Amino acid sequence: MSVDESIEYSSFEAAQAKSREIEADLLVHPERYRVLTGDRPTGRLHIGHLWGSHQNRVRLQNLGVTSYFVIADYQVLTDHDVFQNIAEFEKELVLDYLSVGIRPEPGKTIIFPHSHVPELNQLLVPFLTLVTNAELDRNPTVKEEILASGQKRINAGMYTYPVHQAADILFCKGNLVPVGKDQLPHLEITRMIARRFNERFAEGKAVFPEPQGLLSETPMIMGLDGAQKMSKSRGNAIMLSASEDETAALIKKAKTDAERHIAYDPEKRPEVANLLKILSLATGETPEAIADRIGDGGSGALKKALTEGLNEYLRPIRAKRKEFEARPDYVRQVLLDGVAQAREIGQRTLDEVRAAMHMEI
Repeated sequence: MSVDESIEYSSFEAAQAKSREIEADLLVHPERYRVLTGDRPTGRLHIGHLWGSHQNRVRLQNLGVTSYFVIADYQVLTDHDVFQNIAEFEKELVLDYLSVGIRPEPGKTIIFPHSHVPELNQLLVPFLTLVTNAELDRNPTVKEEILASGQKRINAGMYTYPVHQAADILFCKGNLVPVGKDQLPHLEITRMIARRFNERFAEGKAVFPEPQGLLSETPMIMGLDGAQKMSKSRGNAIMLSASEDETAALIKKAKTDAERHIAYDPEKRPEVANLLKILSLATGETPEAIADRIGDGGSGALKKALTEGLNEYLRPIRAKRKEFEARPDYVRQVLLDGVAQAREIGQRTLDEVRAAMHMEI
């Protein structure tokens, strides 16, 4: 798949090297960084989200990194027909954030819904003038997302998604974005937009930083079918908010194989290996050690160990979630405070943008 040559897509190896360099600096100078990350409100979070990204977000927060969490509700409209439930899903997302350890703090950790920050969205128009149709059309991540969505009629929002994401990142002068390998092309478009804005409108001055990617070391969490990435829509996920009995029932249905002896062999026995890996993440024990301990106990013993280990791991998270469920006014206030702070920051950025573009009144 070709990409437009005017976008300087760096190699994955270069991105990895830069990410390692940033990781080392984060431990010494967390105040240098401003993270923008977030989720689309399409339902509750599952354990794949927790280990795939949210633990890392909590880690960065606890290091002292200023963190912005955008609830990307407008972006749901590009490929999901769930707009009737967006407000409910936003609150569920906040509950999941709070339960895993994200702590809202003025000027430090901010949670806000995209649609309530018009200053952010005003950046979309000037940003769109800095990219070509060809560059958006050839973005490999967009192509993959269009294919995955299964849509026959592709709306324009899908193509402009990377530009809207650039507005998310740059409105708050974000300079660090936790990403997976597949999201690097989106980040390159953000970097390109920042660079082109600075060169075209700001005479080379750095109105916007060129954000760097922080690559996650966490492997992809497969679903209970062992064949696909864990996903709500595929019905192969365990929600953070699931009860212990619901978790046990889901694990009981998880796919394994006919061999009685349990061994960790991701290539030849992917379903068993997947369950061992999930248990390993919950307990800290290696998959190999767990497999040796279970031995000839078979899939029944493996599923029993996974049920007990996962429920033990999730128990404090679920207890905290129930505490916040009983405080709906606080959950709403988290969003209102986040919107107020995001709008203030967005207005300052928009003032800079108008000044650079000679649009002051």
